[in-house]
Amino acid sequence: MALWLRRLGKTTLSNFPVVSIIDDDASIRTATCNLVRSLEYVAYAFASAEEFLRSSHLKETSCVIADVQMPSMSGIDLQDHLRALGNRVPFIFITAIAAEPIRERALSAGAICFLTKPFDGETLIRCVETALKGDGAQAGQ
Repeated sequence: MALWLRRLGKTTLSNFPVVSIIDDDASIRTATCNLVRSLEYVAYAFASAEEFLRSSHLKETSCVIADVQMPSMSGIDLQDHLRALGNRVPFIFITAIAAEPIRERALSAGAICFLTKPFDGETLIRCVETALKGDGAQAGQ
């Protein structure tokens, strides 16, 4: 990894945006992590919202990609929880079931994108880039 960082003119991973991926489906987590890492961002994967909240990566996270429906705490509940704590990290939601009231709730709370599975990688890439630009733009998708 050190050679890769030197080629990019970077010396530490702290120079890279951190994207946290939270999904109870291991195959989605792995595929999303691989895509995010291919963009030269740091990606961490979590099987649940609670695992993410307990992690040491919460404060360094620049963007969250979360499944809407997960056991115990949903992605929407995670967003609400972080907002209540004053954390305004951008959220991108992915879901297999796109109920309009949930989509509206997520977007009204500031989500950058709300994607229905299956989605194409290019769409997710655009959402991540929008989230990391920090311009507050939303793409309902």
